[in-house]
Order: sequence, then C-alpha cells, then structure tokens
Amino acid sequence: MAPTKAVCVLNGETVKGTVYFTQDSEKGPVAVTGEISGLQPGSHGFHVHEFGDNTNGCTSAGPHFNPFGKEHGAPTDSERHVGDLGNIEAGTDGVAKINLCDSVISLNGPLNIIGRTVVVHADADDLGKGGHELSKTTGNAGGRLACGVIGITK
Repeated sequence: MAPTKAVCVLNGETVKGTVYFTQDSEKGPVAVTGEISGLQPGSHGFHVHEFGDNTNGCTSAGPHFNPFGKEHGAPTDSERHVGDLGNIEAGTDGVAKINLCDSVISLNGPLNIIGRTVVVHADADDLGKGGHELSKTTGNAGGRLACGVIGITK
C-alpha cells in the first residue's frame, strides 16, 4: 500500500501554518510534521476537532474528536480523545516546528481524521492533569488561535 497523505493549512488572525500527515500502512502510526508561526513563545494545545466546519471560524469545528467518549489526556495516555495531540512548542521567534508520531489517529478507517479540523490553542494543554474544571474535556488550553480542515494530498 502506498502511504496515505493529508495536509492542513492553518489560518488565524496572526497564527498561520501548514501541517502534514503521513501514514505508511493502513493501521500504522501517523507522522505529523509542519511549521506554525505567529504564536506567543511557549506551549500551545494542538488537537484534532470533530468537525471539518470552519464557517464560524474555529468555533464551528466542535469539540475534540472523541468517538469513544473518553476523558481528555496526553497523547501517550490510554485515556484520551483520539484528537488529543498534546502541545506544540513555539520558540522565542513565535515559530513551532512540529515533528511527532501518533498511533491513535489514522488517515484510514473509522478513526480517519481527514475532513476534520486541526486547532491550535492559545494556552498550554494540561493533558487532563491540571485540576481545572476544563482539564478533562479540553486540557484547559484556552482560545482557538488558528484552525484548518485536513484534506487529502498526494
């Protein structure tokens, strides 16, 4: 099987970027790479949200992609949303370089993220461990700075 590839162009007021997804086999992990600029230095929540709908900005993307009804967690936790990809780190230049691999999201089958939305958040994702009332649903990651729909590419 040839690798399955997807791309997401993120747009916000000041935050912009492109994220690439590659899956080498139908059930294998997905490599996530890219670059996002215009961020405040530090950690920012990075998630796949349920809907590929950006008609009302990033708000219409809905909640995190969570087909199993689990609590929010870190990418390495067994108790996590499918869309929980943790944090990206922006340097002092406001640029975050993304290079991660996730074994839960997919570009094939029932956990397919193609057609859903990637959202970059204003604050760090506490990975469900912050004790805040939003920790177990959103990671208390704050506002939605930029988003884009994931689409198929070659």
